[in-house]
Amino acid sequence: LFSAHMVQHLLLTMVAAPLLVLGAPITLLLRAASPEARHRWILPVLHSRAVRLISYPVVAWMLFALVMWFTHFSPLFDAALDDVLLHRLEHALYLGTAMLFWWPVVGADPSPHRMSYPARLGYLALGMPLMSFLGLVIFSAQTVLYEHYLTLERDWGRTVLEDQEWAGGIMWAGGDLAFVVALVLMVGAWLRHEEREGKREDFRLAQQKAARQRAARDGVAAQ
Repeated sequence: LFSAHMVQHLLLTMVAAPLLVLGAPITLLLRAASPEARHRWILPVLHSRAVRLISYPVVAWMLFALVMWFTHFSPLFDAALDDVLLHRLEHALYLGTAMLFWWPVVGADPSPHRMSYPARLGYLALGMPLMSFLGLVIFSAQTVLYEHYLTLERDWGRTVLEDQEWAGGIMWAGGDLAFVVALVLMVGAWLRHEEREGKREDFRLAQQKAARQRAARDGVAAQ
């Protein structure tokens, strides 16, 4: 079923990817690696221009969008359904580019391009139409997009075209739901951040006031 396959793709890109970057995999890798491997291989790669480029938010967003649209509307998708290795490569592309997409937003690892909270909200808001329109195109298609499903004989359930409509609807609604949840959580994180910053500023001002009061008392005592 294409619809079941679409659920798998949503889990890879909208659930697994953000959870993986929340788990700080780079920090874990650095801690687990030997000092030699860390300084000889891992750190040079992390500090390379290539990593800085692909982790730049605009580039990461475009890579994710390109992979999602190209694979669904090119011969690659149909070919991957008939080739196990190609299918695994396709899923690796989904997961890898999705992790790049989510890294600037929710990644726990240090990022060379850390975005402000308003920028993160805008970044996610622009990501929602990416999944919506892709799902809508699949949902609205009047012909079967992938010949592989026409070769599968089954005497139960929906027709191939109906199943394709379900797949498009799942991507459309499921993708929107994932982004709405992410936006709500990001607003909550922004509010908590502002609260912490407010408390930190209040503490700083209180220290400055106490210092001025001590200086005033010391001046009076000196007189």
